[in-house]
Amino acid sequence: MLWRHLFGYLPVNIAQAVAGFGGIFLLTRLMSPQDYGRYGLILAAMTFFHSFVFTWLEAALARFYARAEADNTLNDTLSSAYGALAVLAGASFILGAVALIFLPIPTDFKALAGYAFAAVMLRAALNLTMVARKAAREVGRYSLIEFFHISAGFGLGVILVAATDLRAAGPIIGMVVAAGMALLFDLPRLLKRAKGGKASLAQIRGFALYGVPISLSLVLEYALSSGDRFLIAGFLGTASVGVYTAGYGLANRTLDVIFVWAGMAAAPLTIAALEHGSMDEARAMARKAFGFMALLTFPAATGLALVAVPLASVMTGPAFREEAASIIPWISLAGLMNGVMTYYLHEAFTLSKRTGMMAVVMAVPALLNIVLNIILLPKMGLQGAVIATVIAYFVGMVASAIVGLRYFPLPLPWLAAGKTLLACAIMAAGVMLVPMPQNWAALALLFTKAGLGAAFYAAAALALDLAGCQRLLGTVIERLRKRGEVVAS
Repeated sequence: MLWRHLFGYLPVNIAQAVAGFGGIFLLTRLMSPQDYGRYGLILAAMTFFHSFVFTWLEAALARFYARAEADNTLNDTLSSAYGALAVLAGASFILGAVALIFLPIPTDFKALAGYAFAAVMLRAALNLTMVARKAAREVGRYSLIEFFHISAGFGLGVILVAATDLRAAGPIIGMVVAAGMALLFDLPRLLKRAKGGKASLAQIRGFALYGVPISLSLVLEYALSSGDRFLIAGFLGTASVGVYTAGYGLANRTLDVIFVWAGMAAAPLTIAALEHGSMDEARAMARKAFGFMALLTFPAATGLALVAVPLASVMTGPAFREEAASIIPWISLAGLMNGVMTYYLHEAFTLSKRTGMMAVVMAVPALLNIVLNIILLPKMGLQGAVIATVIAYFVGMVASAIVGLRYFPLPLPWLAAGKTLLACAIMAAGVMLVPMPQNWAALALLFTKAGLGAAFYAAAALALDLAGCQRLLGTVIERLRKRGEVVAS
């Protein structure tokens, strides 16, 4: 079932990858480092606001949807969720409008903030709808709507940047239009499931008790991953934020797409296994999820470090390349630790409903990252920021494992991790030992190194049978053989 869901969510992750890397490739050529830095700052601010105000409700619906199905109270649960969303959106609109009118913000930045605010409002409504689709294991519909939303937002945003003077506002306006269209298409259908349900303050309080700590934890996680951009702007200037955002995005986005893909499929299945089955079934599903995450993310991080220079040369504009290349290996390591922490170790807190402790745990690396940035940025520039990020993520990962496993005994598949690291070492050795002409174009070097790395890793993964890939390959071959026999007959 896990593999079937993973393949079902694949179109969404392809769209996310195209939008993420396409955005870096095109926007770093269409924007100056200063404008791209402003874009990076406003994206970080949007993420902080959304996480603080709305994420608790999304997390609660994701966690309690399966229980509501089992108890035949789904219409009440959805009514409570959408009622709470309406109140949050209304209050946020009023407070946001007052802030934009009266705060002493430059006019051009006020317009950018206004577009960003509209994007957050629409995305919050769409997110809640998509959370319900995912929790209901409606893989096809979720993938269709999210694929449209991501693709349309990316395409329109690039067109606006290229054809108008909107600059940093162009991608944000693209997000607004795409989210609005997707919401108009899907929200009425989902609201039918809430028909006849009664919103309950008691249930909303239950949502808040579970979800608010998750929101706080995510705010701290984003402070860990994106808060340094504001410090960089203060110490080094907006142009440095643009360079850092480009390099960070190339490395972290690659890993995040894979981790999100695995989490889309694994998290609802793990929760359903716990609610409809037993703890042992949930632990077995979590073990499979970790094996799949390791199978794809460990070599991705290794590969990013190996191709950092040609990747930055191909994917970013000339003003970004040198420093972006120096950032990529560090952020690859940090992104790997962040993914394991967020999409695996933190499941111990959500499954046990001890989300308050997750927020407490995340406060430590978030504060550490701020302190280290303040110390290292003036002395080391952008390298200080990435070193601070790596140290902070390591501390967060270790703390999450130590504390979280006290509440829910997630398996720690050391053997699977060790075998995957061995396969990555084989891949790295193979790529490094093959001589490469230094006068090759960056694109040729990138594809050659990536192709060699994929070949070495695939051979090692099959030999070590990582994540049961031998059985999967055998199943695929057998199905292809049977289809061939049917066609031939």
